[in-house]
Amino acid sequence: MPRHDSSELEKNLDYSFQNKTLLQEALTHKSYSHENPQRAPVCNERLEFLGDSVLGFVIVEYLFLFKNRLSESVMSKTKSYLVQESVLSEIADSLSLGRYLMLGKGEEATGGRKKKSLLADAVEAVLGAVYLDGGYRKVRKLILKLFKEKVDSVISSGDFHDFKSELQERSQLLFGTIPEYRLIKQEGKEHDRTFTVALYVSGEKLSTGCGRNKKQAETVAAREALKRISK
Repeated sequence: MPRHDSSELEKNLDYSFQNKTLLQEALTHKSYSHENPQRAPVCNERLEFLGDSVLGFVIVEYLFLFKNRLSESVMSKTKSYLVQESVLSEIADSLSLGRYLMLGKGEEATGGRKKKSLLADAVEAVLGAVYLDGGYRKVRKLILKLFKEKVDSVISSGDFHDFKSELQERSQLLFGTIPEYRLIKQEGKEHDRTFTVALYVSGEKLSTGCGRNKKQAETVAAREALKRISK
């Protein structure tokens, strides 16, 4: 059984299920269902499949209606970035979703509550359950609550594009070496820091970048370096 009462999860979601069975199904991993067929005859795989489609549609709709008219290419890359396992597992962590999952003994013993793939699947299953329980408007509200900040951040920062990999390829082709990132400044309190990174190629400083973490700062620096190389 889940480690915590699932009503706590409903509070985190800011959504109360009319049909609690749907939520239980969304939290049931196949390992638990296999070991407890009488108690849990179905697992969350069908809801995960539904939730994946619902999530994709809501995100694409939001991108299509975005104030800045986004190209098809940007919408496609942004959507692909947002529905990847690493992002979905971050959403799961923000909801403390792992503690509510119903896992088999094997999954429990091997740290299933922290597995990114398992958490990502559970997020999609929960979204599928909300869609069936409350309809499109309710699930859209929840998805935008969970993802809107990430969507806006990705669009403004360009994180959906792998600038670092592109720069590395071009740097090797043009200069026969790879870029070097150096952290030159770190400011702010622990919960609100700004990192500044300088990017060097063959000992020459090409650009700098700032971000809320080193990865974001490096991405900005790589993007600026690519602009300079292109010129």
